Amino acid sequence: MTARLHSLEPAFFELSARAKLRVSGDDRLRFLNGQLTNDVRKASSSAVIEACILTAKGKLEAHVFLNTEPEFFVLDADPGLRTSLQPRLERYIIADDVRIEDVSDRWSLFHILQTPAPPLPSKCRIILANRFARPGWDVWIDAGGRDELFRLLSGRFAFCDADCAEVYRIEQGIARWDRELTGDIIPTEANLEERTIDYEKGCYVGQEVISRIKMSGQTNKKLCGLVSGDDSPMEPGMRLFPIASEKKEVGWITSATRSECLGKQIALGYVKRGFSSTGGKLDAVSPDKTIATVRVEIVDLPFDSMTNL
Repeated sequence: MTARLHSLEPAFFELSARAKLRVSGDDRLRFLNGQLTNDVRKASSSAVIEACILTAKGKLEAHVFLNTEPEFFVLDADPGLRTSLQPRLERYIIADDVRIEDVSDRWSLFHILQTPAPPLPSKCRIILANRFARPGWDVWIDAGGRDELFRLLSGRFAFCDADCAEVYRIEQGIARWDRELTGDIIPTEANLEERTIDYEKGCYVGQEVISRIKMSGQTNKKLCGLVSGDDSPMEPGMRLFPIASEKKEVGWITSATRSECLGKQIALGYVKRGFSSTGGKLDAVSPDKTIATVRVEIVDLPFDSMTNL
């Protein structure tokens, strides 16, 4: 099922391909609090927190979700971070009692959009999580039980496959690693401030930059929703310009799709300060001119919050 998730809820997603790290040791909480933008103490065995891992310049190195058990924390991240996330964390282990283990292949992970928590076998770990700007539940199980659980969930919920999930996350305005989230982006530019940053916690790598941005109240660009004016399709990589002027580039498109729920061609993209006001119009231009210029309008996220769509 690749569209119309709104009409199919409750639904479930499979996230088993995500990178998964088990962090243990007596110093695990203090260590992770020095690496993550959010307060690790907020995580629990029943609730997930979302956080970022940054460079000293405040740029993204990872976007993660974190939950905890009595003896360890579990981080999960985009599959593309599997080879880089563990070395990035281990680089900062000096004299800490911290052990990091890649358990990506050991556990399967599903996410269910439903409230309240669904009744599932006791061998499942069910954890409250907000992955798509709506309350949902992460379900963890040993990889050996993956097929049985998939069959069980399929009998109760609509399955949102990879194509469906991509459309849905764009509709919800959720940034994705290697699309909206790259090493050139600061979390506040990607609308991650509210969900991933705790300004009251102790120091972490990149905190000074994030604090300065909060004090100034400004970023150079921000992630915006874009709607095609004449329903022409858009594509990632298109550059954004003021109307009828290709001399001054003011942004670019990162993800695009057709939303059957909304009946619109929609996209996510970064727009520079001064050009990102809701209701503003820009021209989206293909770098190689393979498709015609598309007139787009900037809208609030998520897309379904717009009553005129």
